[in-house]
Amino acid sequence: EHDACGIGFVADAGGRASRGIVDAALAALHRVRHRGAVAADHRSGDGAGLLLAIPDAFLRDWMQRAAIHVECPARLGVAVVFLSNAPGPDGHQQRRLTRRLFAEACGAEQLDLIDWRPVPVDPDALGDLARSTAPQIEQAIITAGDSVSTADAEARCYRARKRVERAIRAAGLQAYVASMSFRTMTYKAMCAADQLAAFYPDLRDPRFVAPFAIFHQRYSTNTAPSWERAQPFRMLCHNGEINTIQGNVNRMRAREGRLGADRLADEDILKPVIDEEGSDSAMLDNALELLVRGGRDIRHALAMLIPEAWEGFDVDPAVRDFYRYHACLMEPWDGPAGLVFTDGVRVGAALDRNGLRPLRYVICEDGLIGCASEAGVVDVRGHGRVRRGKLGPGQMLCVDPERGGVEDDETIKSRLAAQRPYGAWLNDQSQSMSVGGPGEDAGPAELVARQAAFGYTKEEFTYVLRPMATQGHEPVFSMGDDTAPSVLAHQPRLLYSYVKQRFAQVTNPPIDHLRERLVMSLRTTLGPPAPLLRDGPEAGRLLQLDSFLLFPSGLSDIRSLPVPFMTVDLDATFAVGDGAAGLERACRRLARDAESAIEAGAAILIISDSAADHDRAPVPALLAVGSVHHHLMRAGLRSRTSLIVETDEARDVHHVVALLGFAAQAI
Repeated sequence: EHDACGIGFVADAGGRASRGIVDAALAALHRVRHRGAVAADHRSGDGAGLLLAIPDAFLRDWMQRAAIHVECPARLGVAVVFLSNAPGPDGHQQRRLTRRLFAEACGAEQLDLIDWRPVPVDPDALGDLARSTAPQIEQAIITAGDSVSTADAEARCYRARKRVERAIRAAGLQAYVASMSFRTMTYKAMCAADQLAAFYPDLRDPRFVAPFAIFHQRYSTNTAPSWERAQPFRMLCHNGEINTIQGNVNRMRAREGRLGADRLADEDILKPVIDEEGSDSAMLDNALELLVRGGRDIRHALAMLIPEAWEGFDVDPAVRDFYRYHACLMEPWDGPAGLVFTDGVRVGAALDRNGLRPLRYVICEDGLIGCASEAGVVDVRGHGRVRRGKLGPGQMLCVDPERGGVEDDETIKSRLAAQRPYGAWLNDQSQSMSVGGPGEDAGPAELVARQAAFGYTKEEFTYVLRPMATQGHEPVFSMGDDTAPSVLAHQPRLLYSYVKQRFAQVTNPPIDHLRERLVMSLRTTLGPPAPLLRDGPEAGRLLQLDSFLLFPSGLSDIRSLPVPFMTVDLDATFAVGDGAAGLERACRRLARDAESAIEAGAAILIISDSAADHDRAPVPALLAVGSVHHHLMRAGLRSRTSLIVETDEARDVHHVVALLGFAAQAI
């Protein structure tokens, strides 16, 4: 393949560090060179890198040769920092200020900064473009007290990095912390795969050993290449696109302030959880890191973020309960996604539920494990008998030296499902609701008048509504559209026509309707979700609906629910005589009323245009739900409620999808 990232890992099943692992990873990275593009200078690449366990002896040897006289700590940590490459006194001042801010952040987390190590590099290995944008790369050597546990030390690194990132933004500096950990360190550059070792002499040093290494050759699709966007990131590398990224980021932003991070940090330190300047892969890494630092095993966290298709398949009931429970806490980050991950001890790989990115693995008799996005990447000659395989949709593979080596998908998922009584929690706490059914409501008495008020046309009845009503088919049109853009159209159009679908189509094969039915779901939940970083029965205290589309009778049942699912109706209409000014006032009123309702205990808000008549015009449903959603986001209240839209306006698939995209949870 030449149109997708090259990813993989090499590891020793027993966790034994060796030079052979590093050499095997560099060779494997070289073999996926064809997956990345290069610039016009034929040398600047999309980006390549390695994520490895910290070579402790290598660093201690450097400290000794550099005559760094400190009491030798039991544990060393490393922060890899990209500093400004600005020349002259201004650049020197920026770098000095960045180092000072970093030292202050470490001090705030009781981490001792031993010294800064300039990373040896060879600029001649880079192309002109990469060389002109190359940062000054340094490693901050840090330590924590011997009494500090490894998990606590990693949490301190996470908090210190969040602190320094905030300080760097506030000071307007150019700097990037590529990794900061007591377990792992990153070597990455805006180069092609075969140039990485030439650029970093460390990687060629015989003393540089590791028990595992993750490698990545980037293929840029949605974002331009840069030093920061080269992978691996801090816990994973990714082949594919996260097509739901905008919704995922909005949901994570809505959770800020209610993460349940009591044991991890003051939640103000964690904001923003997601760095929105990063690529979709970097944002997924942000979410994974939060869950792991918040106390979850990395396999647990990844199963939450990238769940397998558990509704349309024969899945073990306990595993199904695991996914049902976590669907109440976290929405899927939908791919296509092939992932390689590590927490510094364990290393593994996973595929999303569509399985559109290949991952093949080899398990050797002597304990060498290799996994990559294509076969033949890891050389297994001389390592004894070899077992080969590939990951299927939604499957995971993990090398865990603490559990004796390789864990397959069934073992991982069964153990995760047995951690808590997820099924019992759901049975005790969740409440299933019917969405109602057709034929239970006669419709409005003045049907034609309401159709006219909401802009229905004869063409829509003929080409949109009739095929859906009589055949259950979405109407099919040609892709060409020779009409004027909505903003320039002479005839007024609905607000939905002003928004378009955004997703990464570049490297995605088409999905047939049979696969789509198996891996997609209409299921939704209503009610305030529990804090993301807590496990407990309260997370299941939500309404469970088989579909986000409600019939009038289903909505009526929801309206009649008692506390804790109290509902409040918000009137999405305004006086016709007030004109455009009345529409603006109505949007502001909706936002204020929503905030007041939440403060009064409302768990579900119903934004309704049912009061529209001769005297009152409907607020466009998309504008109404967007006004409420964004106001609640700004007020820090969005995670305390669910939004239902009751409207006569939405009548085709794009309308419904747009309302969901703008944060409606049922329609």
